[in-house]
Order: sequence, then C-alpha cells, then structure tokens
Amino acid sequence: MLLSAQNVSKTFGSLRAVAGADLSIDEGEIIGLIGPNGAGKSTFFNCLAGDTLPTTGRIVFDNVDVTRAPPEEHARLGIGRTFQVPATFEDMTVLDNVMVGAFLRHHNRADARAHALKVLELVGLADRQHLRARSLGTPGRKRLEIARVLATGPRLMLLDEALAGLTPAELQLAIALVRKIHETGITIVIVEHIMEVIMTLAKRVIVFNQGHVIAQGAPADVVKDEAVIEAYLGRGHRQWRKTATGGT
Repeated sequence: MLLSAQNVSKTFGSLRAVAGADLSIDEGEIIGLIGPNGAGKSTFFNCLAGDTLPTTGRIVFDNVDVTRAPPEEHARLGIGRTFQVPATFEDMTVLDNVMVGAFLRHHNRADARAHALKVLELVGLADRQHLRARSLGTPGRKRLEIARVLATGPRLMLLDEALAGLTPAELQLAIALVRKIHETGITIVIVEHIMEVIMTLAKRVIVFNQGHVIAQGAPADVVKDEAVIEAYLGRGHRQWRKTATGGT
C-alpha cells in the first residue's frame, strides 16, 4: 500500500468538512474523488497533500506518518500536487518554472536543467521552453503546472481539477497526457467535476457528500449507486450509466 488515510476528519469551527474518511491507495492506481460543491472532497484532498492539517485521523505514505507533515516534506517524500488555478511564476520562462521543481532532486543547475527539459518533452512544452509563463493560454498553463510537479519526481501525483476549463479537443489531449504520466509508474489521484475525465481515467472512484464518503468502487458501479445519483449525478446520470456499462 502506497498511502493510507484512516478516520480523517476536518472541522472549521462548527463546520465538519470531512467526517471520518478512509482511503487506501495501492501503487499504480488512478483514483477519482468526486462529489458536489462543498462535499468535503477538496478538504480531504488538501489533507492528503499536506496543505490542511486533519483535526483527527492518520495519514501514512510509504510507511511514513505524514499526518502533520508540512507540504515540503510531502514533496520530499514523493507526493506532488497541482492547484486548480495554476501557481506559475509568471515572469519566469517555462523552463525556469520547471527547474524550480527539478531542484528538489537535482541540486546541480545543469542536472536540474536537463531533467526539466525531459519533463517538458513529456508534457509537450519543449518548443515553448523559452517563453514567459504569462504568455501561455489555459492548456499550456495547465501543462506547465503538471510539468513543475512532475519535475519533483513524485510517486503519487494529486491533480486538483487539472483538466478543467479546456475545450473538448484540449480535454482529449489532456486525458492522453495523464495516461502517459501514469504509464511512467506514477500513482494518480484526481479531484474532478468533469465526469468524462473520471469515467475515462479512474479505475476506482470515491464519492463524497456532506463530509462523508457515500460510495466507492469502479466507475461503472458508482454511477449506478442510488445515493450517488441523488447527491451528485442527478437527472443526467442515465447517459453516464449508458457510457459506463455500454448499455442502452
């Protein structure tokens, strides 16, 4: 088991955002976290990333207790995360942005640069390495955010709506990129509202509602769960059931 989260809860004053959530992640999985706005999935995600300290519970990554470890310790251990709004260094070049991540593992500038170039090649930004980050459009900024995390050498990559805001054609290219990243051996957890992404990429889905995990399992099973339909999928669920099962 690569990561284990046990009985994780998070309260903000009188609000209980996450209520006793459990999650185990095996190496090589792609897991989707879904749920309506305010369901608690993003708070739980932030606990996994080290950006939010759980009120109760325990998180263990590769046999190391990271429950109260800071984000930089998560990164050092091999947990990388993207942000919903790409946190790029706007006035730095694309290459220099990725080198910031590469310096975590490669302290020599030449080595960091060489590693960053390999990552840029992987994500399809090698031809824009000398451009300023601010010059990139939404698809490029999303890829740059992913590239900078990849440069840190993660074993577990947490993607926070990394495919949101893309056109249908751009979305297909982004899905292909996530698959390519997964093929390198990186385990992936995705928080995403776009069901096409979850249905296409995730092998296991965890569904949150009102701070609780209300369902988990294979996407084809989860979209047929009445609690999930009621809380999240709503009237449009039949199309997703058709897609997932191949039925009519």
